[in-house]
Amino acid sequence: MNALLGGLAALPGPLVATPAEFWIFGLTLLGVALFHNRTLTVALAGLATTVLYKLAFTGFAHGSGLEGLLAHARHESVILGNLMLLLLGFALLANQFERSNIPEAMPRVLPDDWKGGLALLGMVFVLSAFLDNIAAAIIGGVVARHVYHDKVSIGFLASIVAASNAGGAGSVIGDTTTTMMWISGVSPLAVLHAFIASVVAFAVFGLLGAWQQHRHFPIQAHIAADAPKVDPARAVIVGVILATLLAVNFAGNAWYPEHQDAAPWLGLGLWAAVLVTALVRAPQWSVLPGAARGALFLVSLVATASLMPVERLPDASWPSAMGLGFLSAVFDNIPLTALALKQGGYDWGVLAFAVGFGGSMMWFGSSAGVALSGLFPQVRSVGAWLRHGWYVPVAYIAGFAAMISLAGWHPTPTRAEASAGSEVHAPPPAVIDAAVQAAARAWWDMIDRLPR
Repeated sequence: MNALLGGLAALPGPLVATPAEFWIFGLTLLGVALFHNRTLTVALAGLATTVLYKLAFTGFAHGSGLEGLLAHARHESVILGNLMLLLLGFALLANQFERSNIPEAMPRVLPDDWKGGLALLGMVFVLSAFLDNIAAAIIGGVVARHVYHDKVSIGFLASIVAASNAGGAGSVIGDTTTTMMWISGVSPLAVLHAFIASVVAFAVFGLLGAWQQHRHFPIQAHIAADAPKVDPARAVIVGVILATLLAVNFAGNAWYPEHQDAAPWLGLGLWAAVLVTALVRAPQWSVLPGAARGALFLVSLVATASLMPVERLPDASWPSAMGLGFLSAVFDNIPLTALALKQGGYDWGVLAFAVGFGGSMMWFGSSAGVALSGLFPQVRSVGAWLRHGWYVPVAYIAGFAAMISLAGWHPTPTRAEASAGSEVHAPPPAVIDAAVQAAARAWWDMIDRLPR
């Protein structure tokens, strides 16, 4: 024991002072990197170990013991519930999109050489500015699987994830982190300059990713004569689901931000659209078990990250924001963004690009990467991801440098920092508000009638 204490005393002070939760989380991430065929088992083991440690020794942010654990679970339930519902719902959306035969028709509109891959990445980039980045990545992955005959390089898959995260960085409806900023009172205009970094980054990873994929396996040049025709009904279903997602996201954040923490509205809206449209054309429900494993993996990592005793980030500055981008490759960007919003003093466009695009540097660094791994299990290797997608970190540095050089660092206040008399949000249209109130009353009436 004395020898052990002496050895610990010889270690650097910061190393010894690092809370045990960070060591558990680090070992969990190392286990994910080494045992990529057992990622779910490793993630669940890391979560269980962290919970048991906090129950026995440190307690939780909201209290100690089981009461503290339950309070923490309630606090995180909406984020985790939304994530689980979205990942499962997007798996069914991808199935509907694939069965619509639209991916089979894509060679008609995509160029035949490396520029076809670049155009596909550009499509993902644009889609993610309006949709959740998970949806954009899934759609891009499904199209890539068809136009490249299932011979998609890991580097190009990394580029798809990067495109989905880059496109959402400058839009308050394109990424969970920017949506959180919008809910907190950050103006949509305050994150727009993140697109400067996103466009520069796209010029790097887009060109290199498309060229790499063309060398690995060229794009399908023509549609086969016996290729199935596009199913108009399923194509409409895909459009309806995406439009529902966009409408729920916009309405909730623009008109009802005070109710956003009441329930996982985005995930529930997606599933309502999936179930209603299934009456017209049902998806293959058999994809859900596989999707559930991938979703549970990401939810486990996010839940573990939420248990880390991070009370404060470094003082707000562009170097610290850049560092948070690298940290978000392994540490979930949702709690990082929440801490930044609580602390204040940030340039939100700079932070949005950093924590949004930074997760592209690892396959499990963003929900888009984890969702895409459900379609392409071969990406679940940190070594392969870094070896083939090495240009994604280069793109991050290039984009960040361009944004700071051209736009500078200009912090703007959140709602909490602004004057108390400022308007919280615009009121919803009377017709929409009446419909929402009626639906809420019907929901609670149904709940009240349930047997207890």
